[in-house]
Amino acid sequence: MAFFLRYLAAIVAILAVGLLLERFARPGLAFWWMATAFGLQSLLSAAHLAQLNHWTALPRNRELPAGMGPWRGTFDRLARFVRQEADARAEMLGELERIHAAVDRLPDGLVVLDRFDHVVWSNVAAQELHGIFGARRPIHHFIRQPEFHAMLASGEAAQPIRLTLPGRPGRIYELRLQGAQRDQRLLITRDITEHARLDAMRSDFVANVSHEIRTPVTVIAGFAETLLTLDLDERERRTYLESILRQSSTMQRLVEDLLTLSTLEASIDRPPDDETVDVHEMLRALVDEAKVLSNGRHAFELELLGPRRVDGIAAELESAARNLLTNAIRYTPDGGRISVSWSVHDGEGWISVRDTGIGIAPEHLPRIAERFYRVDRGRSRETGGTGLGLAITKRIMLRHQGSLHVASELGKGSTFSLRLPAARLRADDAGAT
Repeated sequence: MAFFLRYLAAIVAILAVGLLLERFARPGLAFWWMATAFGLQSLLSAAHLAQLNHWTALPRNRELPAGMGPWRGTFDRLARFVRQEADARAEMLGELERIHAAVDRLPDGLVVLDRFDHVVWSNVAAQELHGIFGARRPIHHFIRQPEFHAMLASGEAAQPIRLTLPGRPGRIYELRLQGAQRDQRLLITRDITEHARLDAMRSDFVANVSHEIRTPVTVIAGFAETLLTLDLDERERRTYLESILRQSSTMQRLVEDLLTLSTLEASIDRPPDDETVDVHEMLRALVDEAKVLSNGRHAFELELLGPRRVDGIAAELESAARNLLTNAIRYTPDGGRISVSWSVHDGEGWISVRDTGIGIAPEHLPRIAERFYRVDRGRSRETGGTGLGLAITKRIMLRHQGSLHVASELGKGSTFSLRLPAARLRADDAGAT
């Protein structure tokens, strides 16, 4: 509207001058004035329109020309709009760059596919995982497994699949397709190696628990059925009841160990509420307890050379040391020797239990602290073990920022050591060997 008014004002001015010239001068002069003025105005308008047409052909590569006369206001407003559009575009491009940079830092591979399953865009992780380069190439040029081709053919209802990728040996990846806009799909590749391992461990754990419980349950059920169906004398009945009680105790220990292990695993990332632990008193009491359990079948030695006190949870450290002593008694033949020592080596506090027992073959040592792992399953059950003692001990030490170490020689014995970090030793009365 403003442009029209300015243009109309210019015409009115030309006409007014022409009327004045016709009245006060010659009519011919008025005609030439009006012809010249309207001609120049038409040329000016044509020039501005030509400049505007030239600019609109490549508006982002050409600078907007300046306007003159009634065109100045229009060109000025157009210039403001162009500047605002350029600022908005720059802001949007910056935001897109930040989004792309953030997406490129994601560990998951992301690939946008068009309706023909050609790559539209991919992040850095996807390019590294699948070797994707360029765009508009079929995705099956980069991922060639038949399972993936079947998933592509299934459409948006495709179920996620698990694959191993050629360039990532030993890793397991989950590939998932998600629907997107404009007939596009998003392919997500995620490393689930640890998750798969946890699933396998969980399945093994359930299978192991079921296996461990099955034996005592079967024994209890068998003896109970015998007591109900057969007419037994007092001695036989007592024998069966003692067997039922023994198997019930085994199940109770298994449940208690499972609860302890679950509690430790839930709190392994939380530092313990430290208290002062008298290691000397604790080990003396445990050795006395072990002597009663051994019932004179083994010789015991106790050597206390380390600091008297440490920071930790007394009940947990006592449980860990008791597990080592109990195992030493179980796997050391009658007449063997069990030595318990507390000392400092390289700043660490070591509680070591050394026996002259049957020893452990080297191939079993890496797995000795796994849940339910047994070198000799039959012997472990005969001695009443649940298969969880060393797993509990290892997690107790991890919770105390320490470690469990095992050294063994088949047929000659083993040495199990609980190693506490220097920060847990009380410096006021620390000792060393």
